[in-house]
Amino acid sequence: MPNGQKTILLVEDDTMISSMYKTKFESAKFEVITADNGADGLELAMSKKPDLILLDIIMPQLDGFAVLERLKMSAKTKSIPVFLLTNLGTEEDVKKGQELGAKDYLVKASLTPGEVLAKVKKEFK
Repeated sequence: MPNGQKTILLVEDDTMISSMYKTKFESAKFEVITADNGADGLELAMSKKPDLILLDIIMPQLDGFAVLERLKMSAKTKSIPVFLLTNLGTEEDVKKGQELGAKDYLVKASLTPGEVLAKVKKEFK
């Protein structure tokens, strides 16, 4: 990582949303790795060991809850902060995410990419 640049793994199956967040984070000097399904996201998390993971919940192959559970069970990845970035905003979903070890739970519909970026930057302070 040049100049202590932080790496973010963005696991999001919607290419438009993924592209928008990738552009936003790269303009803030983060390195961004993307995956468009849970299985690839889990594999990239294990091999690349990013500094933070932004994880959607509703995705093909493995959903975000399953990915989060596996990340927190692995010695390699359990200390990586995971922010769930989803449109599932029920109290039940938020509680499940927290119980599985999510550091934060962000509802896409109620936050701008800039607000998500601010929360991520705060994590690295």
